[in-house]
Amino acid sequence: MSITKKITAFFIILFLTSFNQLQAQEVKKIGKYKDWEAMVVSEASGKVCFAQSSPILQAPKTNKRDAKLFVAFRPNESINNEVSVTPGYEFNKNNSVTAASGKNKFKFDIKEQGFAWIADNKIELKMIKQMRKGSRIMITGYNQKGSQTIDHYSLLGFTKAYNASRKACS
Repeated sequence: MSITKKITAFFIILFLTSFNQLQAQEVKKIGKYKDWEAMVVSEASGKVCFAQSSPILQAPKTNKRDAKLFVAFRPNESINNEVSVTPGYEFNKNNSVTAASGKNKFKFDIKEQGFAWIADNKIELKMIKQMRKGSRIMITGYNQKGSQTIDHYSLLGFTKAYNASRKACS
């Protein structure tokens, strides 16, 4: 997947998460499945469908952030199974952003404007496979000062939200 498509995805997600009032008008929730939601938005470039969740636990506890984990589908751009994450701050460029579930670890390759993506679709598919069978995934990142944050996401409801999002854009 090209960096241009990743940056385009960033702006779509930023738009969706930044403007709450506009979000209510533009974004349609197609389902709530335990700790995950399935959403659809129609744009000039076509439909965008995604599953999203917020952390159930954040460390450090004193630093509340608007973090989210996404899996998106944009059929008009031939983009499927795109995993992205935002910790609610700008990532430090010198440190890795990783996801861990069970014995599996995944590295996010691209960090731009407070979001991170995995560049290789095969790795995204492996991560999604793990998310479908796991119970929790932890995202580790570092802020601009170099301080580590860890966001724990429940995977309860992920498979249903993922399937609903995929179906909405098929």
